[in-house]
Amino acid sequence: MSKKIHTEAVDYLFEAILSLKNKEECYTFFEDVCTVNEILSLSQRFEVAKMLREKKTYLEISEKTGASTATISRVNRSLNYGNDGYEMVFERINKKEPEEV
Repeated sequence: MSKKIHTEAVDYLFEAILSLKNKEECYTFFEDVCTVNEILSLSQRFEVAKMLREKKTYLEISEKTGASTATISRVNRSLNYGNDGYEMVFERINKKEPEEV
C-alpha cells in the first residue's frame, strides 16, 4: 500500500465510499465529489485495464476508449508493477457476473 496517500482524510473518503449501497448511490456521491471529467477519466482507465487484460493492442484500446498512449502505458505499468488492485477487483467482478446472468 502506498504511504503517499495513506492519510486520515483519505481513510475518511474510503469509509464514505464503502458506505455506498448500490450504483445509484455511487452516482449520487461521485457526481458531488468529482467533476464529470474526473469520473470519466477513472472509468476510462478501468476500461483500459480491462482491455489490456484481454490482450488488446494499444491501437485497439485507443480507438475504443479515446485514451492516449501515455494513459494506456500508465495503466499497463500499474497492471504489471502496481499493488494488484485492478486484479483484485477484476477477480471479484468475474466471480459476481455468472450469478447475475
